[in-house]
Amino acid sequence: MSKKDKNKQAVAEEEVQTQDRNASLEDSNKTEKDVEPLDSMEQFQKDLEAEKDRYLRLFAEFENYKKRTGRERIELFKTASQDVMVALLPVMDDFDRALKEIEKSEDDNLYKGVELINNKLKETLRSKGLTPIETNQGDVFDAEIHEAVTQIPAPSDALKGKIIDVIEKGYTLGEKIIRYPKVVIGQ
Repeated sequence: MSKKDKNKQAVAEEEVQTQDRNASLEDSNKTEKDVEPLDSMEQFQKDLEAEKDRYLRLFAEFENYKKRTGRERIELFKTASQDVMVALLPVMDDFDRALKEIEKSEDDNLYKGVELINNKLKETLRSKGLTPIETNQGDVFDAEIHEAVTQIPAPSDALKGKIIDVIEKGYTLGEKIIRYPKVVIGQ
């Protein structure tokens, strides 16, 4: 081989080595660049999942809020008139006492007139959701429904632990008790 050929071969080998070095540098640069986008993509996926989870939780919380406020609004409408009803209960009690006293007198027209007004008031309040709690003498005392005012000796053994007398009627507004019946219990 001539010197020229050796130089050409050496130059060719150097070029090949340079190209190999450049290729390996490019590969290492590509790997760094390729790794960066992969890490960036993985981070993006994680962030996306975190935001999606946060969105779902927030959406569920908002749905629960809407349901709760809806229930509260319905409950408020049902019992919005509770204060007025509680204020009218003594008036109803007075009507009942007045009817008992007028019944003793012999004026039938007065009794019928007061009874008509009493019935109209009761029907109006019943249409607004007020219902009396049925409590009669001889019923079993239930502490969740009745309020015991006092206990007296029972007139008979059959009335022990039962209601002897109803002092004041109880009422419910919707399904909520707004006044418990006051009763006397036999012991």
